[in-house]
Amino acid sequence: MTRYVLRLLVLVLIYQPALAMGTTFTPVTATSDNVDQLLQGGFVLFIRHGATDTSRPDQVPIDLEDCDTQRQLSDEGREELVMIASAMHALTIPVSEVFSSPLCRAVETSRILFGDEFEVNPLLMYVAALTDDEKAPILRETDRLLSLPVAAGQNRVLVAHGPNMAELIEYFPQEGSIVIFRPLAGKAYEYIASITPQDWPALVSPSIE
Repeated sequence: MTRYVLRLLVLVLIYQPALAMGTTFTPVTATSDNVDQLLQGGFVLFIRHGATDTSRPDQVPIDLEDCDTQRQLSDEGREELVMIASAMHALTIPVSEVFSSPLCRAVETSRILFGDEFEVNPLLMYVAALTDDEKAPILRETDRLLSLPVAAGQNRVLVAHGPNMAELIEYFPQEGSIVIFRPLAGKAYEYIASITPQDWPALVSPSIE
């Protein structure tokens, strides 16, 4: 347990201060033009699970079959996800496939946003406190799903975790954020923009005027 706690402290020291100071990554706020691009399809949306109850941290070890051993969505997080689901529906953003981390907070996020139309992928597991060897297959799978071409008129969704994204592009998105990527030729992808929960009202308003 001590080793696990120490690893979590290292993650906090690595990710949070540097990103807060903007020294490693500067996110781009999505615009209505980005939404128009999503309507044409061909993108991958990496969604960090909704806001959680931080007073109930993950236990050691986590039992994937028992949500009581895991940090879970807060009531505010659930309400926020309902708003995001409504906004995505209002904007008619097309989604062809949804892959979720096996942790309960990611599965519940997927269910609120997409109903039962998603697939749990163990290789989107939370990477915090894992060794480099344990992280490697998870990061390879995330890379693959971000770079795999998406059919025109559709978008792929990955519902996973902040530390996973930070491992890939040194970006620790806010809970409930959507990070937009464009797959490129070969095993590569391009960061386009981000949509935080607070950004949705401005994106939806123009579409209903």
